[in-house]
Amino acid sequence: MLNVATHMDYEGQGRAEKLSRVIITLFGAVGLIWGYVIQQFSQTVYILIAGVLLASILTIPPWPIYRRKPLNWQKARLEPQSATTGDNEMSKKKKH
Repeated sequence: MLNVATHMDYEGQGRAEKLSRVIITLFGAVGLIWGYVIQQFSQTVYILIAGVLLASILTIPPWPIYRRKPLNWQKARLEPQSATTGDNEMSKKKKH
């Protein structure tokens, strides 16, 4: 079976968000300047859309650059059998 990663780590999410903001801001500024120079607002919108598409391609999939520091979760603790029966006895006594 093919093992495909479907998530990014916490730091990778921050890195992806920062990268998307930089790309969209850069494309927006360039689009605004270019649209002003040629007096075509539609060119500004096209350049901004290109930036959004590029940012989406680079930041939405969980690329390996966003999975460098995974969180190490604690293993689940199994409670001893005697502790659960003791809790049940206490709850029965409280009901009476």
